[in-house]
Amino acid sequence: MEKAVQLGEVNATRYEAIVQIFRRNKGRKVFILTEAFPFMFIGIIKDVVEDYAVLDVQVTSIPALERKEWLVHVDKIEVFYFETELGPKIPDLKD
Repeated sequence: MEKAVQLGEVNATRYEAIVQIFRRNKGRKVFILTEAFPFMFIGIIKDVVEDYAVLDVQVTSIPALERKEWLVHVDKIEVFYFETELGPKIPDLKD
């Protein structure tokens, strides 16, 4: 039972840390991979509401779903990368 409690605490800490990271990066371009359809987003973080990242999506794996606002639950995010002045730029996949 103790191991299950520790695992739950670790998951809660991880979850809150990801929410805070997204809050600190509002206004930045982000690349996100999720575990479920549509799987990939590139866009600007407009806001973070509770535990959802509000994205102005520029590119996704389905062109009909682009140029829209999406809410992405942070618990469903598998991989993310924020574009900064220091690191590589997120490519425009339309080129």
